[in-house]
Amino acid sequence: MKSSTDLMAVPFPYIKRKEERGIYMYKLVVSDLDETLLTSQKHVSPKNQAAIQEARKQGVKFVCSTGRGIESIQNTLKEIGTWNEPGEYSISFNGGMITENKGNTVLAFHPLDFELVKALFTEGQKLGLCIHVYTPDTVYINHINPGEMEFLKGRMEYVDLADDGLDDLKDQPFLKILFESGDFESLKPIPQLLKPLASQCEVSFSSNRYVEFNPKGVNKGAGLKQLAAILNIPIEETVAVGDHLNDAAMLIAAGLGVGVANVYQEVRPLCDVVTKADHNHSAIAELIDTYVLNQDASVS
Repeated sequence: MKSSTDLMAVPFPYIKRKEERGIYMYKLVVSDLDETLLTSQKHVSPKNQAAIQEARKQGVKFVCSTGRGIESIQNTLKEIGTWNEPGEYSISFNGGMITENKGNTVLAFHPLDFELVKALFTEGQKLGLCIHVYTPDTVYINHINPGEMEFLKGRMEYVDLADDGLDDLKDQPFLKILFESGDFESLKPIPQLLKPLASQCEVSFSSNRYVEFNPKGVNKGAGLKQLAAILNIPIEETVAVGDHLNDAAMLIAAGLGVGVANVYQEVRPLCDVVTKADHNHSAIAELIDTYVLNQDASVS
């Protein structure tokens, strides 16, 4: 496999698994949201919207896959035209939940054990970190800081969580817990530091500010495979697009794994292709135009 440095110099498109993949017509596109589909203003660009609509007209499913909860992405679903629509789907909580958009009907649900959440919460407090705890419809945050408040504006609503407030939620199912820091490098040792707990979880990183804990085996790649099976779409006929470490599993799992131009350096070698455009310049439209609407290009 090429190194990250080597891949930076490879012109688009670079297809490292062309020989393995053969020729496929892509029927399912699964996209990360933040720093991938969404601009820095947290919206879907008109060009991306138009490309998604054209792909859907041709029978291609376009699915949002996010680490966020399903409630926080409803405006994005409206912008891409799949909100509350039957036969349209979303993957949320890093694969912890799969829903049909009509009525947010739950098709798959993978909760975390409360005692594990509680133990991680306690460790996060000891480290002095901002902590998010996710139930199906609410994000609770302990020790939020000004930088995180700013980052979350326009992305999600949340409820403040007191230091001793987790026991009040023990009867609710939990999908995910994460730690946040503006110093991303300080988060990287945490899985090793908390190895007895982290080894019981699926651990990932995102947005250069989060370390996330899901149930073991639950990630965006597993969510992609599960949804493809539900829709009876061969995995070879799927596309995944993302930018960060919590997208890695789905980039590997998909028939075609696509990184946007701003893809995190450590993720770049896992991508089959990297777009010329970044998330602020309609990378999803470039992907759809090149590999979905003009599918012959996917094997050129």
